Amino acid sequence: MGTGSVGREQARARLSGGGPTDASVGASPLHVLRFLAAALRAKAVVEVGTGSGESALWLLQGMVPDGVLTSVDADSAGQRAARAVLREAGVPTARTRLIAGRAVDLLPRLTEGGYDLVSVGIATTEYPRYLELGVRLLRPGGVIVFAGIQLASPDTRSALALALRDLIRVIQADENLVPVTLPTGPGLLAVAKRA
Repeated sequence: MGTGSVGREQARARLSGGGPTDASVGASPLHVLRFLAAALRAKAVVEVGTGSGESALWLLQGMVPDGVLTSVDADSAGQRAARAVLREAGVPTARTRLIAGRAVDLLPRLTEGGYDLVSVGIATTEYPRYLELGVRLLRPGGVIVFAGIQLASPDTRSALALALRDLIRVIQADENLVPVTLPTGPGLLAVAKRA
C-alpha cells in the first residue's frame, strides 16, 4: 500500500470517525467544535484560521451533510496544504470555500446573519473586532467560539491579555450575548447570540 493511500485513509478516518488518535467521544477543543456544529445543525460555518485543515474536518463532521464551511486565513501556502487534506479526506469541493487574506478585511464581505457558527482559532490582539465581525455574521441563536483562550494568563500586561480583557468587557456589556468558558485544551470561549 502506497504512502498516498495511507494518508487518504487517515484523512477519511479523521472525517468519519473522530481523528486518527482521538476517540470519537472526548473533550478536546475539536470535539467541542464538532458538537457545536451538530447541536446547531450548522449549514453555514465560518472558520478564522485554516491551519492544517484538521479543525475544518471536525467542523464538517458536525455540520449537516450539505453544509458549507468558509475558512479564512492569511497564509495561502497553509491553505493549499489544508485543501489537500480536505481532498484526501474525500470532502467535496462544493462543501468548502477557502479564502486567503486577512479575516478583518474579508469578514465584512460575508453575508450578514447568514451563518450558524463562527470559529476563531487564532490568537489576536483584535479579539473585540473579531467579536463584532463574527456576531454580525451570526443568525439569531448562532454561536461564535474563540479557541486558545487562557483566561488566567500569567502575563497580565501583554497586548494579548489586554485584548482578552477588552473582549470579556464587551461581551459582559451586551445583553444579547450569552457566554461560557470551557476549560478544554488551551481553553474555549463560546458566545451565543440571542437576537
